Amino acid sequence: MIINKKVQEVLNKQINMEFWSAYLYLSMSNYLADLGYPGFAHWMQVQSKEEAGHAMRMLDYVNERGGRVLLEQIPSVPHDWKGVLDVFEETYKHELKVTDLINECVNVANAEKDHASKIFLNWFVTEQVEEEASVSEILDQLRMFDAKGEGMYIMDNNMRVRTQE
Repeated sequence: MIINKKVQEVLNKQINMEFWSAYLYLSMSNYLADLGYPGFAHWMQVQSKEEAGHAMRMLDYVNERGGRVLLEQIPSVPHDWKGVLDVFEETYKHELKVTDLINECVNVANAEKDHASKIFLNWFVTEQVEEEASVSEILDQLRMFDAKGEGMYIMDNNMRVRTQE
């Protein structure tokens, strides 16, 4: 079964966005390491690997369906923020954007009656619910501690235990 061309196009766009996301989170990881937060840096590094894994999962799917993956140039990512809270606020905004893009992929698969792609994309829909909830919880904690003081030390230590799923 050959993948629908419109679905292939939207998945190619999403593959490139997932790789950009991996770069973004790696940039955030380096920024957080520079601030002296190795736990937060580790969390973002794991997030970066996860996003690259999402891209590879989509890439493999397009290839498996007889489509063609077109990798584009990855645009530059930001390198500076206003602190840990700002990093996670931007992360949350970015995850909301990715959710919208995944939903658009599902919309195209629905419109094109590509049921196999719709089923494949359901995993990403569920993943985005988890992504948003995870970052939202971190933001709540950062705001509780006003992103400073002993709470930051505790949070930074807690962030070190994250493993890639």
